[in-house]
Amino acid sequence: MPVSGHGPYDPQNIFARILRGEIPCQPVFENEVALAFHDIAPQAPVHVLVIPKGAYVSFADFSAEAPAETVAAFFRAVGEVAKALGLEAAGYRILANMGPHSGQEVPHFHVHILAGRPLGARLVAGG
Repeated sequence: MPVSGHGPYDPQNIFARILRGEIPCQPVFENEVALAFHDIAPQAPVHVLVIPKGAYVSFADFSAEAPAETVAAFFRAVGEVAKALGLEAAGYRILANMGPHSGQEVPHFHVHILAGRPLGARLVAGG
């Protein structure tokens, strides 16, 4: 389904293939709604991606189409990942890119968790 200038969900995108087990990842967390794994091109000492286990192209798609319980469970999972990685004391950044102007590279909604050093004013994470 097209959402905010995006085409339909592509089931061959890399995150869909990771969810199906066709491409390996370094997982750090998984539950019924989310999978978190280390980014293959980290932009900080800690760079983890959290993806929903559904076919959502972008944040607009996810927030409009996912059931409220799934949206809440997903964002709770992001918090659980940060806590499990011990990031709360020093702090971390969460970031989600949406669309080509933001730098979204993979057409599957995902959140970046960046930490491990002072991040300054940096506003972008690839993916």
